[in-house]
Amino acid sequence: MTIVTPSYNQGRFIRDTIESVLSQNYPGIEYMIIDGMSSDDTLDIVREYEDRLTFICEKDQGQTDAINKGFRMAKGEIIAWLNSDDVYEPDCIQRAVLEFQKHPDLGLVYGDGYIIDEKGKKVKRFEAVQEFCRWDLIHVQDYILQPAAFFRKSCLEEAGYLDTSLHWCMDWDLWIRLSKITQVKYIPKYFACAREYSGTKTNTGGRKRLMEIKKLMRKYSGRRRPLGYGLYWVGEVLKRYPQNRVVRLFVRMIHGYLLRKIRRKRKRCNGRQ
Repeated sequence: MTIVTPSYNQGRFIRDTIESVLSQNYPGIEYMIIDGMSSDDTLDIVREYEDRLTFICEKDQGQTDAINKGFRMAKGEIIAWLNSDDVYEPDCIQRAVLEFQKHPDLGLVYGDGYIIDEKGKKVKRFEAVQEFCRWDLIHVQDYILQPAAFFRKSCLEEAGYLDTSLHWCMDWDLWIRLSKITQVKYIPKYFACAREYSGTKTNTGGRKRLMEIKKLMRKYSGRRRPLGYGLYWVGEVLKRYPQNRVVRLFVRMIHGYLLRKIRRKRKRCNGRQ
């Protein structure tokens, strides 16, 4: 098992991330932190654990490049990445490995997760998660919480490494590509916590993030107007106007319409299978 953590100026969170990996009860975890020359206290914190992990500190081309760098060096048969502000739940690695051992045809497993705030408090369950359905993954939304996913390195090498041209959707893109070459399974156990706060890349992505989502959904769905894109647009509007009741009412009506349309389309597609 190899875990890769891309890191850049996340000193206030990285200790929790490291501890959540090193406290797992699974033996023989190869843990790598790939740092892009942080200027905060990240280096001092990581050095406290240098005998228990591999630390590489050098310039890179961003988060995706750093993750790929770690993946290419990984010796584990099963791999994953954990961002430097996210954390694992206890025993998650052991549970994931057990599924791979029981089902040799599995290439990707994912579990439930929590959303946590800046202080590490659990705010809510990650609500989008569901049983695996490739149609939904392509046409509706990315319901796989990234830190709660583990996959075989052999499958990654076959499907291709993370797309470095993507800044927000590189995990989603990988899940789709993996699902085309291997079996995927949802495990209804809590695997990880993803941290949400004002400074995260997702929360600051705005229009650029929406455009990347649309481009990805068009690529795999073949639709100029992807069904699920509207759901992401709704989410962005609600985030931008949290106190405007008129806007929120209007947008929620659109959200309901989109969900009904998706259900009809899903039913028709399932009926043709």
